[in-house]
Amino acid sequence: MLDAIEKSARQLRRDLEAFDPALLSGPQSASVAEMLAITEKACAAARARAAARAVELGVHRVQGFASGVDWLARQMGSTNGEARLAIETVAVLNSCSEAKEALVAGELSLAQAHEIAKLQSELPGSEHELVDLARRSGLTAVRDAVRDRIVKRSDPGQLHELQRRRRHYHHWKDRYGMVRLSLAFTPDVGVPIVNRVEADAERLRVAARRSQLEEPFHAHACDALAAMLIGDGPGRVARAELVLVCDVNAYRRGHAHPGEVSQIRGGGPLPVERVRELSEDAFIKVVLHDGVRIDTVKHFGRHINAELRTALELGPPPAFDGAVCVEPDCGRRYGLEWDHVEPLAHRGPTSYENLQPRCWPHHRNKTERDRAAGLLARGPT
Repeated sequence: MLDAIEKSARQLRRDLEAFDPALLSGPQSASVAEMLAITEKACAAARARAAARAVELGVHRVQGFASGVDWLARQMGSTNGEARLAIETVAVLNSCSEAKEALVAGELSLAQAHEIAKLQSELPGSEHELVDLARRSGLTAVRDAVRDRIVKRSDPGQLHELQRRRRHYHHWKDRYGMVRLSLAFTPDVGVPIVNRVEADAERLRVAARRSQLEEPFHAHACDALAAMLIGDGPGRVARAELVLVCDVNAYRRGHAHPGEVSQIRGGGPLPVERVRELSEDAFIKVVLHDGVRIDTVKHFGRHINAELRTALELGPPPAFDGAVCVEPDCGRRYGLEWDHVEPLAHRGPTSYENLQPRCWPHHRNKTERDRAAGLLARGPT
């Protein structure tokens, strides 16, 4: 077996050295990229398994390394964190036969398999659904699914206390001398900060566009955060920076029963007592509901008023888990646009029932489909 693997590895390296993508068509290039992605994941899985066995037998010490992680990081040319992930993934996959099989076959990355295995150990029975998701999605979708399952099955009070213990601040300088930050806030603190920064960044982007000085959104967001921290921002805005959703009965009694929602829009569950504390702030909006759908007044203008926007951004009841692109397997929650299901140009109303969140690429595709169907005589939706 060892001779066969070494022979195959050498031959593959020779083939890759001779590879010239300029000789391929677009579809051929895509096919090669897809095949190599599978091969790369299979190789990474085999490397991790071999490395874990070598570390188990103490080979790294023979080679002068005090830590197996240090040794593997050297071989991979990676950070210690990436090497540690590889070794840990092999260890936690022993109880996840389906994820292990998919990893070895190159259907999952090490990072995807690690997320699935950790959740399986905490919430048995999660493996199959997540492996299926990972086969057709990226790492972000898997992490989102893992987070959703953990959050939804956690006691809000215990989860909030865990989040408080995991608050985090770290800064460092990158290769260009830029100051970088890594921050972790509890949702009731972090969500309004993000909402404020993104709202200010959008205003900066609009102003820059008028002056023909527009930059990528993340650059404007950086300026907005800096201005907010040093006190040069526009001050508190009229629009609520934090929207809390709470079952009216839970709000009145001070705690939630199973099935009753008490959460931050875009931030997950929150203890009812914390919702009541925060609701005294004039710039925090609390939406009380009794589990029924939200009704809004229809109109035929393009403008989405504040009440309708609040209802839309909550996401569909009864979960009120925030807006997400409606296209299957997309899952984007950022950069969303509100699309008229029945186009405005075709007399579609601006109403709760006729608006759906779509990311920009899928919104553009939907617009082209509507145009091809002859529904856009007066322009885009």
